[in-house]
Amino acid sequence: MKLLIDKLFNNNLLSREEFLLLLGNMNEDDTQYLFEKSSQKKAEHYGNTVYMRGLIEFTNYCKQNCVYCGIRAENKNADRYRLSSDEILDICDTGYGLGFRTFVLQGGEDDTFTDDKMTMIIKSIKKRFPSCAITLSIGEKPRSTYQKYFDAGADRYLLRHETASPLLYKKLHPFMSLENRKRCLYDLKDIGFQVGAGFMVGLPDQTDNDLVNDLLFLKELSPQMVGIGPFIPHKDTPLGNENGGTAEKTLIMIALVRLILPEALLPSTTALGTIDPLGREKGIRAGGNVVMPNLSPISVRSKYSLYDGKICTNDEATKCLKCIGKRIQNVGCSVDMSRGDHKNWSDEK
Repeated sequence: MKLLIDKLFNNNLLSREEFLLLLGNMNEDDTQYLFEKSSQKKAEHYGNTVYMRGLIEFTNYCKQNCVYCGIRAENKNADRYRLSSDEILDICDTGYGLGFRTFVLQGGEDDTFTDDKMTMIIKSIKKRFPSCAITLSIGEKPRSTYQKYFDAGADRYLLRHETASPLLYKKLHPFMSLENRKRCLYDLKDIGFQVGAGFMVGLPDQTDNDLVNDLLFLKELSPQMVGIGPFIPHKDTPLGNENGGTAEKTLIMIALVRLILPEALLPSTTALGTIDPLGREKGIRAGGNVVMPNLSPISVRSKYSLYDGKICTNDEATKCLKCIGKRIQNVGCSVDMSRGDHKNWSDEK
């Protein structure tokens, strides 16, 4: 297994058969070796830096019905909210004062936020904070809409593909298709966004072959960012009684993606911290180099409930920043509050 890990470290790719062999046969010693190599690869490109992003969860309305998601349209128990444009700007003011230079606007697919409304919000943030990057994470849109966001000043777009296996995708996303999800990702790349894809680990019926599909798709897409988190069930969804994903398997996938895409920006997610008290630290050790403290008002944080047990729903932004900063330092890394663009972004544009 260590020979396969070395091959991946040197070549940034394995065959499907080699990936399956690796995933099915690693012991604890092999896993630690994988983490050492992924950490080494991260250090080659980003040193010991971990970038901070300020997360703003501005709406939990969603027209989609993804069967794993707590804000799905058919969840009648969800306590819905929308932040106003002024509230979003006020949060950016607070975040800027704390040192954040990237704001991540995340929400469900909420048609109340029309193209005109979103472009107005983007332009307002850019006018007030011209040095800051804006990341959007608001789902599937027509190419023309993505172009409007980009022209208004948005820099990045996160759209996790969730799984690159068509049948599994269809089970999880009624009335949606993997083909359209991929269309969105390639449109975003073509327009000029720094693009984030990613997937869940431990989904019901997910196999190692499905996970290899994710790895191979990411290599093909070559996104600038990759978000990987464990599946965590939500009680008010069709998958509420299923078992969740494990931290160990999630960390293995983070490490493999670091070796496949050495220069990618890889978040160590809140979901990891939810299933393991040291999950975010472990994610950084496995190759992660981004964290996203929550800037959303405490009054709405618990309402943005994608899964059960989400941590940090009652902490003020300042406390969140100090907490995660200390966690980063505890694993021997340094906090970087800058925009934190992809290492080669200026060359790619």
